[in-house]
Amino acid sequence: MRGERWDRRRRPPWWPENEPFPPRRGWGGGAAWARGGVMRRMAMFFVAAAVLSVVAATFLFWTLATALGAPDVVGNVARGVALLVIVYGFLFTARSLRRLAAPTGDVIEAVGRVADGDLSARVRERGPREARALARAFNAMTSRLEAGEEQRRRLLADVSHELRTPLSVVQGNLEALVDGVHPADEAHLAAILDETKVLSRLVEDLRTLSLAESGALALHREAVDVAVLVRETVESFASQAEPASVSLETHVSSGLPLVDADPVRAREILANLVANALRYTPPRGTVSVAAYVEAAGVAIEVRDTGAGIAPERIERIFDRFYKSPESRGAGLGLEIVKQLVLAHGGQIAASSVLGKGTEVRFTLPAEPPSPQDD
Repeated sequence: MRGERWDRRRRPPWWPENEPFPPRRGWGGGAAWARGGVMRRMAMFFVAAAVLSVVAATFLFWTLATALGAPDVVGNVARGVALLVIVYGFLFTARSLRRLAAPTGDVIEAVGRVADGDLSARVRERGPREARALARAFNAMTSRLEAGEEQRRRLLADVSHELRTPLSVVQGNLEALVDGVHPADEAHLAAILDETKVLSRLVEDLRTLSLAESGALALHREAVDVAVLVRETVESFASQAEPASVSLETHVSSGLPLVDADPVRAREILANLVANALRYTPPRGTVSVAAYVEAAGVAIEVRDTGAGIAPERIERIFDRFYKSPESRGAGLGLEIVKQLVLAHGGQIAASSVLGKGTEVRFTLPAEPPSPQDD
């Protein structure tokens, strides 16, 4: 059951047979021993440092006494200095241990909680500067781990939800065919085929996202002419825009440099954005694509004259599986666009005004100059 915590004295059924449960944690078996071990080692270090200081001071004064021929006077001074060094050493050790013990113990205890699966563990920032830096780094690490775990759970839930609908349709149609409710004609078989295509597209989208996020997506980079990319992509949507009474416009600056990009992926980015703009633009509206030079390379903007997106939603449109209520897709398109842009080393952002439309802008890096141009 989800959320169930197993008794530490009883091995869960999924635990390997040849490994002890619970697992042994260090020689002493836990964070308490680790905390004590750290403190003991620190104390031994300071004591050793104090002893070495006393030995060094004694040797120095003995050498001076021998050289000056006054061993008694210098010897008494040496013993006094040695006593002061010992007292100061113990006081310094006690103070340092007291300042370090609590924050170090907090971190060790929190590490044990994280090892047990509690990713909400946090450490209060206190003590010396180094201890505060350690606590700050630990808190940042656990925050990232907790966010990653939450994202993983959401992903599993969202994937399950997205797969359930087409699988249910396929199963229902197949059962109807087997039971003789529906004839095995082209219309009913085509409906099943369409749902399998939805499943295939969803799986391929998830694969692309996984490769892009892990940095394993293979990009076949080459010099790409942005003007040609914009013209060909926009022209490919003319057959969809004309029946919808939507105008397509392009505004490409002259003298654009070539960009260093995968031409197939670059067209996928732009096509996805144009398709989204067409989907939400009403009749007699306009979808425009502009390209111009900027410091980071070449910027491409896709703008529509649709209803716009509310401010609380605009920041989430690139989130995985996020979609508007009227959307019929899986909510992966813009997330894929974002990851593909980032994989090219570019940036992407969106802005919108309710009642006026939405604009999505992304950049692609310019083609580096060839050695012959130097």
